Amino acid sequence: MDGWEELVTGNENRLYRAALAILGDPQEAEDAVQDAFLKYLEKAPANLVDPAAWLTRVLVNGCKSRLRLKWRQVVPLPEDLPAQGPQERQDLEELWRLPPADRAALHLYYYEGYSVREIARLTAQAPGTVRSRLSRARQRLRALLEDPEEGGLVP
Repeated sequence: MDGWEELVTGNENRLYRAALAILGDPQEAEDAVQDAFLKYLEKAPANLVDPAAWLTRVLVNGCKSRLRLKWRQVVPLPEDLPAQGPQERQDLEELWRLPPADRAALHLYYYEGYSVREIARLTAQAPGTVRSRLSRARQRLRALLEDPEEGGLVP
């Protein structure tokens, strides 16, 4: 297997999960991952030390751009998203109600294992901003799980 194939196979699932967590739409997530890989081919520096981190940053920025588009619609939780039972499915639906930036922070921190400092670097935010976003996202998610009828989550 050559370097390009290793890069793609080693990162495509991780990038897709991150894009899906941010965008909430499987097709948009696939497109965002494809765009990240295309940008890697076109613009990645030759002496790149950590290609996975570079791809993640490009992906997060691309997802942010997609979310800014006026025609973008909020999509319900995909039916094929794996859930062990009705309670886990309900928990995922509540997580999906969080704003995209909060979902992204939670995903990168808890599912991808990035530190606050790494998330700050990947999303071009200050570490304090990332800590605040994570804290706020946890509080919002806790409130949703305690009272699913609560509204007004979009900042």
